[in-house]
Amino acid sequence: MKHVFTAARILLGLIFLIFSLNYWLQFLPIPGQPEGSHGANFMGAIFATKFLTVVKILELIAAALLLSGRYVNLALTLLGPVIVNIVLFHLLVAPGNYGLTITISVLAVVTLVGQRNYLRAIFAR
Repeated sequence: MKHVFTAARILLGLIFLIFSLNYWLQFLPIPGQPEGSHGANFMGAIFATKFLTVVKILELIAAALLLSGRYVNLALTLLGPVIVNIVLFHLLVAPGNYGLTITISVLAVVTLVGQRNYLRAIFAR
């Protein structure tokens, strides 16, 4: 079972590494939202305010931590809000394209379950 948690951690790290590097290097096409749609307006706002740059830096740091296997809890803490926002974006702002969203969510939960011994303090009274 340990290999499942390790594989999930590495896959999650690779996904966030690829997409964070793609923000700067643009080696993969970024699908656009239809002009004037809520998704296009949302992405335009977070891109113009440099908010997305901060998110991509956090993703890059978390990806490096996940791939190194060190400070995995810190990486999951950094990625938690990012993953929640990805899910909410695809559910509320631009419905559709759930494949990668579900994949990221499942990999994060599996990685989190693999860290459960270290996370007990969060739920302690």
